[in-house]
Amino acid sequence: MELVLRDTLSGARRAVRHRPGRPVALYVCGPTVYDVAHVGHARTYLYFDVARRFLEAEGVRVRHVMNVTDFEDKLDARAERLGIPWRRLARREERGFFRDLAALRVRLPHLTTRATDYVPRMIEVARRLERTGRVRREGEEWIYRPPPRGAGENFPTDRQLATHAVAEPGHPFPESRGRAGEFMVWRLQRPPRPSWPSPWGRGIPGWHLECFAMARRTLGIPVDLHGGGPDLIYPHHYAENEIALELEGTPFSRVFFHPAFVLTAGAKMSKSTGNLVPLRAALRDVGPGALRWYLLSTPHARRLAWDAAAAHRAATEFGEVRSRARGWLAAPNGRESAAAVKRLAEGVRRDLARGLATDRAFAKISAWARRAGRAGSGVAPRARAAARAALRSIEDRTGLPLV
Repeated sequence: MELVLRDTLSGARRAVRHRPGRPVALYVCGPTVYDVAHVGHARTYLYFDVARRFLEAEGVRVRHVMNVTDFEDKLDARAERLGIPWRRLARREERGFFRDLAALRVRLPHLTTRATDYVPRMIEVARRLERTGRVRREGEEWIYRPPPRGAGENFPTDRQLATHAVAEPGHPFPESRGRAGEFMVWRLQRPPRPSWPSPWGRGIPGWHLECFAMARRTLGIPVDLHGGGPDLIYPHHYAENEIALELEGTPFSRVFFHPAFVLTAGAKMSKSTGNLVPLRAALRDVGPGALRWYLLSTPHARRLAWDAAAAHRAATEFGEVRSRARGWLAAPNGRESAAAVKRLAEGVRRDLARGLATDRAFAKISAWARRAGRAGSGVAPRARAAARAALRSIEDRTGLPLV
């Protein structure tokens, strides 16, 4: 069964497909490692985890790559406040990030790529962009100006500037100046802040060059499935897609996917603003299975307003689901067949295939568990192996620890 998602760029529903003889190329934008992961990050990575789990359960090989941005202005600033070297802070937060993802039962990437290891490749990308004649110097920065693109080739800059722009050095520029879509490819900078030699002097490459260089080296362009939080659509995914269009003549990805934000106090949960719930704290509070249940029970296209009381209610609900599933499997005098749980597994499979509808899948699991928890219910011993296999197939696709 194919995984079909709504492509963020085109708005069309597209199947995630791979080139013959190769695994699905999954490239997920990773963290800027200057502070702890929060539950907004968790929701994004959970949806990509379910996508990967679904494909692998269907027998499709997946090659999953995630970048780590281990140099950046916010990282430098925090390291200076703490009085420690920026590399030490980056490595510390990187370890914590992957430790938290593993605790959430997220399958870790097959390959993690650090920005510091790819600076020479980013310099080469900058040189190739410079050869187009569309790179100019402005003070200590070199700026790339994209050519006009046809409708649908890249994310629109007008609408995205208002809803998804992320402040960073040299970008975004005010649309009123007619420079929407421009981005930095190099900036002069000297130690002790991150700095590398280049044809333009010591400095750092622009953030957007990072993912293009990494994906091209590890997976090839275009990748088959790519995304992150919707705040990355503009400027980051816009810019990396522009680089792919310019240098490779193809979009960066065949399918873009961006699960919606987690909100706190009506605003996007964010490390830079401090309005966050640390993932580590949420895991301690409600546990990994319950947190997965809570964060994935709302449709991925809908923003989720974090509510600690609702997370605890979800923990109670998930605990009951798990208890009833285990009790139904272990009932000593059960008489039921495995037919209902097999239908449940197939229903979950269909819901995930049709747009990662975890909300509908979880509602089916909850309804089945209520029936399984009725007095006198239980699977017959002769059907226990088949019933357990059906529940395991749900676990494999959703990551929920049911049995």
